[in-house]
Amino acid sequence: MANILDIRRRIRSVTNTRQITKAMKMVSAAKLRRAQERALAARPYAQMLTNVLKSLVSRAEIYDPETGKPRHPLLAQREDRNILLIVVTGDKGLAGAFNTNILKAAMRFLDSKRGKNIEIETIGRKGRDFLRRRFSVIEPRVTSAQEEEGARDKVGIVSENIGIFNKIEYSLAGEMAERIIQRYCNEDIDSVYILFNEFKSVIAQRLIVEQVLPIEKIGESAVRLTEEMDQKSKEQAVEAAKAAGVGVRPPDTSEMDAEAAKFATAPVDYIYEQPPRELFRGLLPKYVAVQIFRALQESVAAEHAARMTAMDAATNNASDMIESLTLAMNRARQAKITKEIIEIVSGAAAAG
Repeated sequence: MANILDIRRRIRSVTNTRQITKAMKMVSAAKLRRAQERALAARPYAQMLTNVLKSLVSRAEIYDPETGKPRHPLLAQREDRNILLIVVTGDKGLAGAFNTNILKAAMRFLDSKRGKNIEIETIGRKGRDFLRRRFSVIEPRVTSAQEEEGARDKVGIVSENIGIFNKIEYSLAGEMAERIIQRYCNEDIDSVYILFNEFKSVIAQRLIVEQVLPIEKIGESAVRLTEEMDQKSKEQAVEAAKAAGVGVRPPDTSEMDAEAAKFATAPVDYIYEQPPRELFRGLLPKYVAVQIFRALQESVAAEHAARMTAMDAATNNASDMIESLTLAMNRARQAKITKEIIEIVSGAAAAG
C-alpha cells in the first residue's frame, strides 16, 4: 500500500491542477461569449452585402451576352488542377480534439485530391507545426514560370499565419482575400478551399471544407466535406456550458434575417449607376473577404467552446481522482492505526 505522505502529496498536486483547469474553463467561457457577440455583430454587414449581390444578379446579366464569359473572373469555372487549401487551426492546445480533428480532415481532403497541385496556407500554430513535419515550404505557383518548368505535382506550404487570433480584424481577412483573388485572376490557382470549424452554438458546430473560389452561387455555402459533432461530444458540451453559465442555443436572429432579406426579394426595380462589370468588381472581392472573416471568427468561437468542454472534463476527472486518493489515504491510515493497536495489544499480552 502507498505511503500516506505520498498520497497526500498527490492529492495536493491534483487539487492545484483542478484549480488551474477550472480557471481555464471560466476564461474560455468568457472568451466564448465575446467571440459569439463579435460574430453576431458582423452578421448584418455580411448579410446585407450578400443580399445586394443577390439583387444585382437578379437584375443584371452575370455573363457577357457578346462573349459568353463571366463579367468577373471570380465567377469563372476552371478545371480543378491547382488548388489552394486554407487550414484554420488554433495557436494553443488543451482544447480536446479540436486541432486533431481539423488536421485529420485536412489529410483526408489531400488524399481525395491526390494527383493535383495543392498549396496549403496555414492559419494557427498547431496546423503549421503538424503540416511542416509532413510537407515542405514552397514558393507560390506562378503561371508563366510554371509553363516553362512543366507541371508540378506536389503538396507544399506557401504561407503561414500565427498569432492572429488574439484580435481578429477585418483588414486581415481583406488582405488575405486580396492576395488570393489576385492569384486566382492570374490563373495561378484554379480553386480555393477553406477548412475550419463552423460554429452556431455550443452544441451546433461542424467541421467543414468550404469552397471559396470560384463562386458558384452567391449566398449559399459550397460545402465539400462535413463532419458533425457526435452525441457524446454534444452531451459533454452541454454539461460544460451549464457549469460555466453559457447558453447552448444560438441567438434568435430570425427577425433580423427576414428584414435584411427584403432587399434582395423586393419587387422594386433598382437603378444602378455603375455598369454590372464595375459593380461585380467592387462587391465580389468584399464577398470573398467576408467569407474568410466569418470562418476565422467562427473558428475562434469553436476553439473556445472546445477548450471550455475539455477543461470541464479535466476538472471533473481531477475531482474524481481526489475522491479516489482520499479514500485510499483513509484506508492506509486505518490500516496503520489497526496495525499499531494490534502491536500494542500483543506487547501488553506478552508482558502480562
